[in-house]
Amino acid sequence: MSNKLHISYNQIHDSIRQSVDRFRINDDFKPDLMIAIGGGGFIPARILRTFLKKTSRGNIPIQAIGLSLYEELANANGEEKPGTQVQKTQWLNFGASHSEISLLGRRILIVDEVDDTRTTLAFAVEELQKDIEAEEIRNGMKPGESNTVLGIFVLHNKVKTKKRDLPEEIMKNYFAAAEMPDQWLVYPWDAVDIESHTELANKHQ
Repeated sequence: MSNKLHISYNQIHDSIRQSVDRFRINDDFKPDLMIAIGGGGFIPARILRTFLKKTSRGNIPIQAIGLSLYEELANANGEEKPGTQVQKTQWLNFGASHSEISLLGRRILIVDEVDDTRTTLAFAVEELQKDIEAEEIRNGMKPGESNTVLGIFVLHNKVKTKKRDLPEEIMKNYFAAAEMPDQWLVYPWDAVDIESHTELANKHQ
């Protein structure tokens, strides 16, 4: 029997909608910027925005970062083993003034598909915290003075021992739409035949 669990777009959509209410994200965290980790965080971030309240500036903007977690070679079953080394492939634009992104004073929700070993999420948090502190210093502030808040939203948190920890202040704003056993999750954006994928997903509802 395969240990793959196929997940459909409909299941993801419903899970995100329910979790926004369950965690009172609009009422308590009140994000005004999302940072999606590519490529798994792109589609969840866009669906999530549908259920988040608009800010005074309109729809909550979604920025993208690219992180590559180098995996070991796949095993005999074709499963990739979680990697340990993370590298940036795309990051926020702090260049020209017309496209510069200010993180200061924002309530930032980092979005990804799955919290597996927590290696990628911990790296993303550390790098963003460095950027926030650097921007604070550039603006004549002390570290932490901007009151920028980071939170995390993942579709699935695998219940397992993590390789990395997240700071306590981040875990206060950690939202997982679903807790999952440690198994191989197959997302619809990875499917070649979406009809077959959806049928397999519906069998496990």
